[in-house]
Amino acid sequence: MTYSPEIRERLERDAKEIIGRYPKTRSALLPLLHLVQSEEGYVSDDGQEFCAEMLGVSKAEVTGVVTFYTMYKRKPVGDYHVGVCINALCAVMGGDQIWEELSEHAGVGHDEATPDGKVSLERIECNAACDFAPVMMVNWEFFDNQTPESARQLVDDLRDGKDVRPTRGPKKLCTFKEASRVLAGLPDDLAGDGPSAAGPSLEGLKVAKANGWKAPEA
Repeated sequence: MTYSPEIRERLERDAKEIIGRYPKTRSALLPLLHLVQSEEGYVSDDGQEFCAEMLGVSKAEVTGVVTFYTMYKRKPVGDYHVGVCINALCAVMGGDQIWEELSEHAGVGHDEATPDGKVSLERIECNAACDFAPVMMVNWEFFDNQTPESARQLVDDLRDGKDVRPTRGPKKLCTFKEASRVLAGLPDDLAGDGPSAAGPSLEGLKVAKANGWKAPEA
């Protein structure tokens, strides 16, 4: 696939805005990869060549970055990319069981998408939300305290086009392409929508306030 003139013009416009934020042009590679991923749902050969051209680097340098970071996909993922944490705490709290049952239920494995293109699954080593284990993410939005039953229902609802809202954060769940555009540095104005911390995350703060504890002054 080669970008159409309309897509190419739009990508160049956004890319120039992103590149202009960095003192060194090549420093914009990571956000540019998210930008091209927002166009096709993965980083294609065309996307890699576009990034290389815009930054004046070789395609080999771009490919080396794409293959290193797992957030850059090298084949299309679903509209809703579902990550199941299988790291230590989530695993012992049920994450392994959730993954096994969800993978069987959806009929796809790691980094594979359902035939309708609605959902893809990924085994994630840590979602950095251990206090809500077991945790899943959909397009990097949190779904806390999951069970095999709730996980299956979540995927079914996503495939059926039902209104699905994250446990924390914005009430609206964006698509994978939309999330990639935000990660490129082109915000959707939803960053401050909804609580980012709640429940167990705040217990330590409550105890500190109740006891008058403060961090040592520098």
